[in-house]
Amino acid sequence: MPCLLRYLERDYLAHYRFSNIVLLRPSMSFMLIQTPNPLTLKDALPNFSKTTHIFLPINDCRNANQAEGGSHWSLLLVSIVDGVAFHYDSLNPANREEAITTTKKLGTLLGKQLQFLDLPDSPQQENSSDCGVFVCVQMKHLLLKKLMRADKEQKVSMSMGGKHIDASHGRKAMLDIIEGFRKEGESRRS
Repeated sequence: MPCLLRYLERDYLAHYRFSNIVLLRPSMSFMLIQTPNPLTLKDALPNFSKTTHIFLPINDCRNANQAEGGSHWSLLLVSIVDGVAFHYDSLNPANREEAITTTKKLGTLLGKQLQFLDLPDSPQQENSSDCGVFVCVQMKHLLLKKLMRADKEQKVSMSMGGKHIDASHGRKAMLDIIEGFRKEGESRRS
């Protein structure tokens, strides 16, 4: 997941200087959900004062000593401008409580009440191992096909209803991204 975030930031968000979208790392999302007082994280997290949207991978790990553990991932997309947190869970409602807790804590951090919207029309995985792929594919789709194409004043439907996710295609796309980073690193070392 971190490779995809880096790829999206470098290859897409960097070209949209005025997008003000933050892709929070899984470890930062985990830290937010585990911290009793989210205001203590203000200096550790990005400055959200000009941010319009935040993407947060959500994990069901309850052990504060095991960052990025757990058995299931889902995606929380927070529209700060609209005051809404959209939850996409491919095993709905597996991560609902974690997403609600994260929404409340992020609202406290932002000094703004956020409405939580669980989206039951999110594409559902057919096994117990594709949740991370679903999070990555949904994040890329929502960022590139919805938010980055929207007019500043335009309201955009954040529903993933009717969107089919081919997990094997998503996995291959992620491997291609990783391979691209590997080749880039090799050429820099040469």
